Amino acid sequence: MNQDPFLSNATRAAARVALVTCADLPDLDEDDRALVPALAARGIAAEPVAWDAPGADWAAYDLAVVRNTWDYAKRRAEFVAWARSVPRLANPAEVIAWNTDKVYLRELEAAGVPIVPTTWVEPGDAWAPGDGGEIVVKPAVSAGSIDTGRYDLATQAGLAAAHVRRLQDDARLVMVQPYLDAVDTAGETALLYFGGEYSHAIRKGAILTGPYVAADQLYQIENIQPRTPSPAEHALAARVLEALPARDLLYVRVDLLPTPDGPVVIEVELTEPSLFFAHAEGAADRFAAAVERRLR
Repeated sequence: MNQDPFLSNATRAAARVALVTCADLPDLDEDDRALVPALAARGIAAEPVAWDAPGADWAAYDLAVVRNTWDYAKRRAEFVAWARSVPRLANPAEVIAWNTDKVYLRELEAAGVPIVPTTWVEPGDAWAPGDGGEIVVKPAVSAGSIDTGRYDLATQAGLAAAHVRRLQDDARLVMVQPYLDAVDTAGETALLYFGGEYSHAIRKGAILTGPYVAADQLYQIENIQPRTPSPAEHALAARVLEALPARDLLYVRVDLLPTPDGPVVIEVELTEPSLFFAHAEGAADRFAAAVERRLR
């Protein structure tokens, strides 16, 4: 007789999952709240818990799923140490350590994956802006486009240099990239995979409009719409999945930008990405099914 593909009722009733968030979002981001009823429908009790909540008993959960930990960038070492202390975590701690510093893009590039061309500026390096064009300046450890700015070097070279110096003075590795203006019209494409299977994709409108202005927020507001990826985007995302340091991941988001020579990777989100459940019918249920499979 074939085995029941789902957990037994007793096991399902006992399953308990932490949806890991931050203190600024104690009830989760609005989009992720859809996970609670989607998991409940499968007999899985889910509750939000801040990653740095005092006294949180992570061993009491069958699985902790990282979701809205968007304050980690200023405390990355503490966040990675926390991840390594959690007995059952998705995605795993070593993947989180790898993914929370964008130097992982160097490894993907070395593996033949096309990325946005990047100049890496160490804290002690001299750097001078070029004579023209538009660039993006951002730290290698960041989340939600915080500390990221766009500069027209014809008129804003001094502001760009000041941004780089400010990050260097904070002992942060800096990334300088050309601004790919096709994003202004075509937008960015993000492909979502749950449990190794493609779920859906979205179009993200251009976010960067000028120099970075400090603000008291966790992330930049985004313009999101559903999108059907092109064959070239699907093919590049598949190459990314093959190049990752782990295969058995609960969730992966591959972010691509268009260029005249085809799509390139801007980021691969394996830690705390928005998953845009509201923009694809059944997406929360597909994620819940992936969690259920992980619990078996």
